[in-house]
Amino acid sequence: MHIYLYMFLATFVSALSLTLLRRVAISAGLVDIPSDRKCHNGNVPLVGGISILLGVGSVIMLLPHLMVHQYKYLLFSSALVFIGMLDDKLDIRATYRLGVLILISFWLVKQENIHFFHLGDLFGQGNIDLDDGALLFTTLAIIGCITAFNMLDGIDGLLGVLAMGTIGSLGILFGLSGNYDFMLFCLIFIAAMCPYILLNLDLKSGSRYKVFMGDAGSFLVGFTVIWLLMFATQPINKSTLLEVMHPVTALWLMAVPLMDMTLVIVKRLYNKQSPLKADRRHIHHVLMNFGLSARKSLIVIGTFSLSTAVIGLFLQLSGSAESTILLLFFQLFILYCAANLWLEKKIQLKSVDSIASH
Repeated sequence: MHIYLYMFLATFVSALSLTLLRRVAISAGLVDIPSDRKCHNGNVPLVGGISILLGVGSVIMLLPHLMVHQYKYLLFSSALVFIGMLDDKLDIRATYRLGVLILISFWLVKQENIHFFHLGDLFGQGNIDLDDGALLFTTLAIIGCITAFNMLDGIDGLLGVLAMGTIGSLGILFGLSGNYDFMLFCLIFIAAMCPYILLNLDLKSGSRYKVFMGDAGSFLVGFTVIWLLMFATQPINKSTLLEVMHPVTALWLMAVPLMDMTLVIVKRLYNKQSPLKADRRHIHHVLMNFGLSARKSLIVIGTFSLSTAVIGLFLQLSGSAESTILLLFFQLFILYCAANLWLEKKIQLKSVDSIASH
C-alpha cells in the first residue's frame, strides 16, 4: 500500500510542478523556440526535467532510507538539472557543456568513490577488472549515457518512452533479485515521469499545455540510468545490494539510445564533422524522412526499444553466458546499422526521383 502512496506523491508533485512552472518558464524565457531543426508550434516551456526531479526529490526527502547514497544521487542530479537549465536558457557551447559533465563525473568517482569496478566475464576468462581505468571508463559511461538520451529527445514522447522502458526493466531486475529499495525508486521515477509524458504527447489540448524535457530533463534521465546501472552491475556496498545483472545486459536495456548515438557519431566523423555537431541523422529523423509521421516513428522506435529490453531481460534471467549476450548485441548493432543505411539510401533515391519528375 505504501508503494502506491509514494508513487502517487511523486506523480502529484510532478504534475503540480508542471502546472506552476509553465508560467514561470514562459516569463523567464525558458522555452524551446521553433527553428529549422526544431519543428513545433509556438514556444514550448522546458520544464519536464525540473518537474520530474521535484517529484522524485519529494519522496527521497520523505524516505531517509529509500536507497543507498540517495542524497548523493539527489545532489548530483540536481547539479545536472541546473546545468541543463542553463543550457536550455543560454544555449551553452557543446564543448563547455562536455567539460562540465567531465568535472561532475570526476567528482563522483574521485570524491564519492562511486564507479564501475569491472566489465563482467565477457570472454569466459573471469571478470575484466578496470583497476586504474575505472575513472576513465566511468567518466565515459556517464557522459555517453547522458549524451545518448539527450540525442534522442527529438520527437514528442520519445525520450519519456525510452526512459520508462530502460528504468522499468531495471526495476524488474531489482525486484527479482530482492533489491526492493531500488525497485521502489524505479517505480517512483516512472510515476514522476507520467505527467510530463501526458503533456508532452499533447493528446487533446492542441499544444496549449505542451511541455518539453529540455537538456535538464535528458541530463536527469541519462544520469539516473547510469546511476542505476552502476548499482545493478557493480560490487558497491555488497552488504546492502544483492547481485542484479551482468554489466553486458545494460547494452540491451538501453540499446536504441546507445546504437543511435554510436552510429551518428561515426557518420559525423566519417564526414569530417565534429561528433558534437547537431544534425538530423538520428533514427527518428531517418524514419520521418522516409515518410513516417512523428507519432508513427514514436511507435516504431518505442516498440523496437521495448523488444530489445525484453530480449535483454530474457538473456539475463535465462542464465545466458555474458560472451553470448555481447555477441548477440554486436549482431543486433550490425543489423541496426544496415537497416539505417538502407533507409537513408531509399530516402536519397526517393529525393532523386522527386527532382527528376519535376
